[in-house]
Amino acid sequence: MIVRLTALRRPALAVGVAAALLAGRATPLDAHDIPARVTLFVFVKPEPGRLRVLVRAPLETMRDMIWPSRGLGYLDFVKAAPMARDAAQLWIAEYVDVRENGERLTAPRLIGARIALPSERTFIDYDTALAAITGPPVPPATEIPWNQALIDVAIEYPIVSVESEFAIRPRLAHLGARTTTVLRYVTPDGAERAYQYRDDPGLVRLDPRWYHAGWQFVKLGVRHILAGVDHLLFVMCLVIPFRRLKPLILIVTAFTLAHSITLASAALGVVPDALWFPPLIEVLVAASILYMALENVLGPKLERRWLVAFGFGLVHGFAFSFALSESLQFAGRHLAVSLFTFNVGVELGQVAVLALAVPAVAFLFRRVVAEKVGIVIMSAFVAHTAYHWLVERGAGLSEYSFTMPAMDVAFAVSAMRAAIVALVAGAAAWLMWEITRRFAKPPEATP
Repeated sequence: MIVRLTALRRPALAVGVAAALLAGRATPLDAHDIPARVTLFVFVKPEPGRLRVLVRAPLETMRDMIWPSRGLGYLDFVKAAPMARDAAQLWIAEYVDVRENGERLTAPRLIGARIALPSERTFIDYDTALAAITGPPVPPATEIPWNQALIDVAIEYPIVSVESEFAIRPRLAHLGARTTTVLRYVTPDGAERAYQYRDDPGLVRLDPRWYHAGWQFVKLGVRHILAGVDHLLFVMCLVIPFRRLKPLILIVTAFTLAHSITLASAALGVVPDALWFPPLIEVLVAASILYMALENVLGPKLERRWLVAFGFGLVHGFAFSFALSESLQFAGRHLAVSLFTFNVGVELGQVAVLALAVPAVAFLFRRVVAEKVGIVIMSAFVAHTAYHWLVERGAGLSEYSFTMPAMDVAFAVSAMRAAIVALVAGAAAWLMWEITRRFAKPPEATP
């Protein structure tokens, strides 16, 4: 009664008593939200008779689990240890599909689930991670809030041979609103291949054959060109004034040859690594569209159009490389095949668009509006859009600081590589000039 009367007379003391009672509860809040950003670490290694997948994830991604606490809200490791296996099975093991020679592996076995501390750097390599997961638990006296702990999981699949073709579909994007996964595949001979991707990457072939990599990058190139509105507008501006086959071939060939050069050089690392370089390329892409649209209004000429297409194609090749850079990690040992097939995919996408657009534009000019007026109207709309892109991207570029590179050995090597790319581009431009000259040369009269 005395405590009660005192609490009633002193509201602050009442609040303190209530807080102490709540702190002594056995469990924290009953539910928690999906984490905004999650980083996962994964190892995959085939061994004789089995393939193991090791996963490290934040404990807070195991939602709908009421993790026991003790003291001032610290995780109760003794009571949480048996819950870890249920959480690992429910939230991780059921979402990892592994394939051997195209066949999905069944009967996976959860061989370990251990709650870990962020300070434990056990996922530095496969052997250390496996030893920690199957080793002793964290000391029960460790004090850490439940939402700062990690969970390490080991899953085992029976396989026929370590020489088989393996693929994995890690459907773990549900663990967070935005997930980033670092996956390392350890080959039977001990070599390691690293992948990094966001959200759900689909089926990842861990050691793809050349035809698997080729087909994957053909599809990537087609998707990129069809989804890249700015690239499509540039190509349309290139060919709107020319619907005869000969000019179209020359222009599209010049653009293709140019962007192939810079795409390959960027994929091989011959590009500036400064943060301002990608925004600069985006600004130049917008400028190229605006220039082409204005030139259409003024009246293009074939002898100059192929050269403009070649010059701006070098810029667009760098833009293509930004889409390719994150995907090259899935090429395995087939970098050259992947570069070539990505370029093939880009060209297939361009051809598909032109095959539909050129006849449609020709029909429009025959039945709806006069050709010259139609070219001016369409180009004006494109120029308006490109102008706004140029202003917006230019404002973004202005936020970056430009510094002079250090004149050291690394700069000299980069300059030599850039000079080689410039030499190749110059040789390709000379080749296109010779082709154009021969196309434009009138046929010799027969006696």
